[in-house]
Amino acid sequence: MTFTIEPVVPSKEQSGVDFGVIINDLDLETISDHDFEKLFETVYTHQVVVVRNQGHVKPETQYELTKRFDPQNIDLYGHGSMHRSTESVIARDISPLPAVPQVQLLGHGVVKNHYGIEERKLTHPSHTVFHQTSLTQEERDSGLTRFYRWHMDAALYKLNPPKVTTLFGIKNPESRRETVLYCDGTNDKLDVQLGTTAFISGQRAFEILPQELKELAFKTKVQYAAHPYLWMSKARSRPTGLGMVSEGKELSPEELPPVEPEHVKVYPMLWKNPVTGKIHLQVHPSAVQDLIIDGKPVGDLEKVRDILYQIQRPSISPENVFAHEWQDGDFVIFHNRGVLHSVVGSLRETDTRVFHQCNIASADDPIPVTEKDFAPYVVQTTA
Repeated sequence: MTFTIEPVVPSKEQSGVDFGVIINDLDLETISDHDFEKLFETVYTHQVVVVRNQGHVKPETQYELTKRFDPQNIDLYGHGSMHRSTESVIARDISPLPAVPQVQLLGHGVVKNHYGIEERKLTHPSHTVFHQTSLTQEERDSGLTRFYRWHMDAALYKLNPPKVTTLFGIKNPESRRETVLYCDGTNDKLDVQLGTTAFISGQRAFEILPQELKELAFKTKVQYAAHPYLWMSKARSRPTGLGMVSEGKELSPEELPPVEPEHVKVYPMLWKNPVTGKIHLQVHPSAVQDLIIDGKPVGDLEKVRDILYQIQRPSISPENVFAHEWQDGDFVIFHNRGVLHSVVGSLRETDTRVFHQCNIASADDPIPVTEKDFAPYVVQTTA
């Protein structure tokens, strides 16, 4: 008997959340080939899959399961070795497990004798070190917080984005509620569990665009910065966590490691789901250096970011955000090329959060959307 799928039931405020499922009757340590095939299809169809009661899953199992979603992977952690990693905005949040370096330890609090790590102090990413502005300590203590950074897991230089990410919640902090504030001139806010992971669907992000922006997205390619997480390391984010503020703080070419032009990544703005054939708007806004529209670079970083924000901001509105309610032992598998996600939360010194994350760089480029794929979205005009 195979496993059963239960759809995520969003609150009435999350009327746009049409993705995500929960599985209660599957053991990932002993998953059969038949069940893996069904799980593979489920991930690409529903974008985020929560497998409950997996507290016994070993790091080796997480690694092997993640690899199975992309047999042609190049067997490197999705961000690679990360030049000057201590300066990277990624490296400060993660620690590879010694025996299985593709699996990263992340979270909050002191962890001891953990799969070869004798002792490590983990720090939950805080918007206070990444956003241009910050909530006050008093506001954070009162239960207010922000999205940290909306992103997909990807190096975006030299390596292709992983196809899936697995995120294993070993231990979650105490149950407290927080309110995410958008702080962008709107009154948008979202009630969430402390330490939630927030997801938005790239498919819905595309489908809710007005016609003119659908057409703009279809004819646009995205050029990512070389060594993007170093390039952005002194820049600061918008208060929504959706892209950066343009203040001229990005590192210059002279400040970066050597750049190999053939490794600079340029991808279409729209990617095709390999199972459903659906169109996903898939852009990591913080790492974008330029947009190429109808073959012509925009060439102005501030303008590029304004265009992207106009296109992507509707997708993170409260009604479209799936904020997962973590339980200890939850094993989440998500379509990394089909959703964006963000860490959320303002944790205290006394809070503990222990997670394992795994994603593996792919040998394959994302699948571009063709004229035929886009044809149903073309508005026919009559003379």
